[in-house]
Amino acid sequence: MQNFLPITYFEGQFCPFEEAKISIATHALHYGTAAFGGLRGIPDPQNENRALLFRLDRHCARLSSSARLLNFDLSADKIQHVITEFVKQNSPKTSFYIRPFVYTSDLGIAPRLHNVKKDFFVYGLELGDYLSPEGVTCRISSWYRQEDRSLPLRGKISGAYITSSLAKTEAVESGFDEAILMNSQGKVSEASGMNIFIVRNGKLIAPGFEQDILEGITRDSVLQVAKDLGIDVVERPVDKSELLIADEIFLSGTAAKVTPVRQVENYTLSTVRPVTDRIRDQLTAITEGRDERYQDWVFGIDLA
Repeated sequence: MQNFLPITYFEGQFCPFEEAKISIATHALHYGTAAFGGLRGIPDPQNENRALLFRLDRHCARLSSSARLLNFDLSADKIQHVITEFVKQNSPKTSFYIRPFVYTSDLGIAPRLHNVKKDFFVYGLELGDYLSPEGVTCRISSWYRQEDRSLPLRGKISGAYITSSLAKTEAVESGFDEAILMNSQGKVSEASGMNIFIVRNGKLIAPGFEQDILEGITRDSVLQVAKDLGIDVVERPVDKSELLIADEIFLSGTAAKVTPVRQVENYTLSTVRPVTDRIRDQLTAITEGRDERYQDWVFGIDLA
């Protein structure tokens, strides 16, 4: 069982988590007509009565954009206000994860986005490491990443995650930790719920947006931090064969943070990861509020 935070925001008000219920006839449950976000928070290491959220403004802006794809006008300011109050009411004492969710809440069986009620809720849970910080093993999935021409991949649309679910289960049931999905052009796209980076000859290489990836906020942070550290950064298509000869590979995401890859299929990667380690250490310092150069990336919330 997950350790869910006790208070949730549901149908316009805060209530105990156990009381937040939806009907079995809810539109989004049947058609995936929903979108979600995810952001991490930690107790401030310097102040026990304060919580720190990483890039709250960017997460709220992306969820607002995702809502627009569902024909739902939900401002980033509204989302940020609710999340801030949500954290205050829960006052978490350990690292945590917040899941804001927009969805078609009407009851009915017609797949559509017009003339259907939408709603917004927020819940959270305690969360440590989502993937092993020591590294994960990956297989190349038999499932392919969707194309933006058939599904709006610039948003975190819940229906799109059936592919992620299939790929993840396929990977785990065949003895791996994670899946790497190719796109319809045969290029590397992303993992089941994370962006992917490779390092070759000291350069950090990432598939670009044209590879049907999610516009990851942690991905954006990694790219900026790498540039600031003086690491050469290249965004370009990545071939499958490059995964087998890369010097380093890592995954990035809100839950996964920066997770090294130690094996792809039957190819083992080096455990010496100078680029990955530098980026991960820097991001850790930023999220803990220890680097003033990135103070606008960290949002503090007073709990008392």
